[in-house]
Amino acid sequence: MDDKEKRRKDENSNDDKVTLKKEIGLMSACAIIIGNIIGSGIFISPKGVLEHAGSVGLSLIVWVCGGGICALGSLCYAELGVTIPKSGGDYSYVTEIFGGLVGFLLLWSAVLIMYPTTLAVIALTFSNYVLQPAFQNCLPPFIATKLLATICVLFLTWVNCSSVRWATRIQDIFTVGKLLALGLIIVVGLVQIFKGHYDALQPSVAFEFTQDPSVGQIALAFLQASFAYSGWNFLNYVTEEVVDPRKNLPRAIYISIPLVTLVYTMTNIAYFTSMTPEELLASN
Repeated sequence: MDDKEKRRKDENSNDDKVTLKKEIGLMSACAIIIGNIIGSGIFISPKGVLEHAGSVGLSLIVWVCGGGICALGSLCYAELGVTIPKSGGDYSYVTEIFGGLVGFLLLWSAVLIMYPTTLAVIALTFSNYVLQPAFQNCLPPFIATKLLATICVLFLTWVNCSSVRWATRIQDIFTVGKLLALGLIIVVGLVQIFKGHYDALQPSVAFEFTQDPSVGQIALAFLQASFAYSGWNFLNYVTEEVVDPRKNLPRAIYISIPLVTLVYTMTNIAYFTSMTPEELLASN
């Protein structure tokens, strides 16, 4: 009798367990990965990658290999997401493996240092690009840039706290917008190639080094590229909200990471068809 009552209580406790709504399908999962990777990095990092790589050809190799490293990390996280099917990403995995204290320290370092600094760069870059058309002959006032960046961060924070559905919809819209913008850059680059403006991409010119390549400089080039590829693990922060994560986690990675790598590589090729390496290095 006691065993039956205990079993009944366990069943009732499982029924009453609070769970997150599974509203993130495969397309939204891909949008989360792509949307979190593609951001200000592709507009900021090319200068740093080229500067440290020392040549156009090696910089393009760094972008392709950076995508490969990103794919390997994503697949490792997919395995973790299936093995430990909890939302929270790094925090959940570290807590499960090393205990609550280490997880607590990781969470606070992420909340206070890592994510705020990254989001600040993204928000400021977005604000700068939005305000630039209104200040064509000068840079936008920094106070206006900071104010718009603050409003964007607060608004998106409110949306994410209010509704998963609206958060994913906004993520989908902005992901499509970023892909369309980069697609336009790539199309312009292809037009330039068809017109014969690809001197910097010819092998004899592409591997002319402005400095002798060293392990340290190549490592710094990969570090610059890694900023543009950051965000590949963000789907694991909402694992419990993904529909059938055992299938959709790896599928989203197989679709998203190669697409991002292709877009980044083609975007850099487009840059070199429209400006010389010297002009890119001199850009702000």
